[in-house]
Amino acid sequence: MTARARGQWILLSLLVISVTINYIDRGNLSIAASRLSSELQLDPEKIGLLLSSFFWTYAAMQIVAGWLIDRYSVYWIFAGGFFIWSAATVLTGLAGGFATILALRLLLGMGESVSYPAYSKIIAQGFTERHRGLANGLIDLGSKSGPALGLMIGGVIISHYGWRPLFVSVGLISMLWLAPWIWVGRQASRKSEHSVQHSGLEVGPGLLEIAQQRSAWGTFLCLFCGNYVWYFLLTWLPWYLVRERHYSEAAMGRFGSMAFWAVGLASLISGVISDRLVQGGGSPTVVRKMFAVGGLVGAIVMVFVPVLESQNASLAVLILACISFGCYSSHPWLITQTLAGPAAAGRWSGMQNAIGNLAGVIAPWLTGWIVRDTGHFMYAFAVVGVILGVGAASYLLVIGPIEPIVWRPKIFSTSN
Repeated sequence: MTARARGQWILLSLLVISVTINYIDRGNLSIAASRLSSELQLDPEKIGLLLSSFFWTYAAMQIVAGWLIDRYSVYWIFAGGFFIWSAATVLTGLAGGFATILALRLLLGMGESVSYPAYSKIIAQGFTERHRGLANGLIDLGSKSGPALGLMIGGVIISHYGWRPLFVSVGLISMLWLAPWIWVGRQASRKSEHSVQHSGLEVGPGLLEIAQQRSAWGTFLCLFCGNYVWYFLLTWLPWYLVRERHYSEAAMGRFGSMAFWAVGLASLISGVISDRLVQGGGSPTVVRKMFAVGGLVGAIVMVFVPVLESQNASLAVLILACISFGCYSSHPWLITQTLAGPAAAGRWSGMQNAIGNLAGVIAPWLTGWIVRDTGHFMYAFAVVGVILGVGAASYLLVIGPIEPIVWRPKIFSTSN
């Protein structure tokens, strides 16, 4: 393995660890929701409001984050965001009431807003089309490992020590990641600056030029649909398992984590297979859409989870739906990176994540409202089924060929 390839995989490994931490931090509140609800006397609708508040700033800051990442060093912007969200996690464990937790969830969303534009920028710059399935599959595995590990560890911590130590310990330990990232980021930034000085800087398309692309709006809508399902699971699955399926908190941690492991492993495997098919001569359009559409359609079986009386049967169907959803899960960012290219990856990803994460505002609140008014999850799962169908149709009908868009050239040199 060459030194360059070794550096790429070290960098990717740190990104995978970071996204795992990212999802542990954003998912902690859902793990603690049942205990926190009882302690602070909050009804399901207020819990839903807290769960969705993260996404208010997370979605709103995406375009700004994408612009910053395209304009300045992606490595230092990402480091700053990571520190902010880790600090917000620690402080949540010290919070005394609803208003304070709400404010800290908004701060958490601001910090984490840099993550996916940064991932897309780094992968688009450092990995070819033939290897992006694996790179994105690993990132997606990290995003699903976070909730899985969070449930396993969080269930044990909360059952023995309460919800506050979960936030404080996870937030403090997370900050250790910054040490290797600063070292790697310093090396990568120097290489990037050297490249710019000798070859000029490519200025990517503006937001308006990206917005004129039909495929861009297709990726925005598809991510919204996928995120609705993902955030439904991330924010409400622990509550559903404890309150409706009557699992203990420890059992919730074990069985709930299985769903997230299923998504993550399926995402990685499908990403590798997708790469192999493209490397073997398969059309990127056919291959990438096949996994994305097939995964969403197969996941519709999730609507049967709340109507099955057997705990075991319900859990089995949930795992099956999550495996299918995982086949879709690594492909949205892969498709975006191919369409946008390195010059536009940051801005496009920021716009996509801004619109896609409106689902994070809607899904937790809407689910809480449905559960409060109906007393069960049946209609909430039905909404998930409809959203999955819309997402699959969008990939087929709105997004065009999966090939790089040719942007108008805008180059300026920084050399004398």
